[in-house]
Amino acid sequence: MTQENSLLSSASPKADRVPLPERLRPDNMDLFLGQAHLETRIHALLGARNLPSLLFFGPPGCGKSTIALLLAKSTGRPYRRVSAPEAGISQLRRILGEGVDILILDELHRFTKAQQDFFLPLLEDGSLTLLATTTENPSFSVTRQLLSRLSVLRLRPLDLPEMLELARRGASQMGCELSEDVLSMLCDLAHGDARTLLNLVEYVASLPGDKDDPQKVKSVLPDVISRHDKAGDSHYELASALIKSIRGSDPDAALYYLACLLEGGEDPRFICRRLILSASEDVGLADPHALPMAVACQQAVEFVGMPEGFIPLAETVTYLALARKSNSTYAAYLSAQKLVRTQGVLPVPLHLRNPVTELQKEWGYGRNYQYPHNFREGWVRQRYLPEGVAQESFYKPRENGEEPRLASFWRSRKNARGPR
Repeated sequence: MTQENSLLSSASPKADRVPLPERLRPDNMDLFLGQAHLETRIHALLGARNLPSLLFFGPPGCGKSTIALLLAKSTGRPYRRVSAPEAGISQLRRILGEGVDILILDELHRFTKAQQDFFLPLLEDGSLTLLATTTENPSFSVTRQLLSRLSVLRLRPLDLPEMLELARRGASQMGCELSEDVLSMLCDLAHGDARTLLNLVEYVASLPGDKDDPQKVKSVLPDVISRHDKAGDSHYELASALIKSIRGSDPDAALYYLACLLEGGEDPRFICRRLILSASEDVGLADPHALPMAVACQQAVEFVGMPEGFIPLAETVTYLALARKSNSTYAAYLSAQKLVRTQGVLPVPLHLRNPVTELQKEWGYGRNYQYPHNFREGWVRQRYLPEGVAQESFYKPRENGEEPRLASFWRSRKNARGPR
């Protein structure tokens, strides 16, 4: 991505109107920055006799389309590049009818299942080579049938040295001298996205006045929105990290991932749902106040809305992280579920059945049922589990927080109550 490989020469009257990222798109792999882990495979593909259909998966601005273009050009065969949001099936038919052998399709994940199925027979008979790109996890966004016909190459965000080199090239192309401190600041803001970085460099180069002070430059920059794909990997990864940080009693990490989710545009209702589940699964009876607090948080966020909704969210996340932890009720249910799935639903003991009709009374429904409130301490020895269920406990209390106190009465009666 250097000045020498510009798509338009600097003498062209339209050159200045071409965005800097496009002007610096490399026309050979020697000028390409990043993806060192794929270098051997890409060079092998450049010399391949028959280029296979490929899917490039990675974050924005990491070079997916650039590699696809370089591979298509290396074949010497006719190719076209289209963007999925702009192309329908009719347009694709027209393009392929013009003798195109290689189709570069950006944002494959934007195609519906029916649109993705369009490619299946073309790839099956070898009449088309598809070079597709996606920012979303193909396991979720690409149909199984199409994915089985594509070789997936996963790309990574550019690291800091690669971003700095790219920023220097961009500043040189713009004829602008920027200090290393300013370039580093721009790299930090771009978060591994080459396109965002070059757009920032172009923006700064067009500003009048002094450009040596990073803080002054930063104060006049447009807002750089951190990308968070609510349907892709970051959605699940950040949500998982938030819950695991709460489970691990690390409030700092939990607050960090909460901020990542909210600043990335995550729906706060999704976060509230996860917190309610965490309060039940991870905190549980060690702190029975956790679940009501999580539910109250959901109601507060709905009531006050965003952006102020971060306040109850931050309080709840911190509380859940600091709370003592017990997953005993979660584990107890899984044990009961396993038994039900293994043995099926066994008949309810007759004495626990409600005798609604005279016939049911004759059958013995409710006979010999003992009403616990008629006994001292509200407890009486009585079997509740169906016949055929072993005398075992699904619920195993943990020795954390409030749970020992809550379970103490149950424990005192557990060995004294006999058959259940």
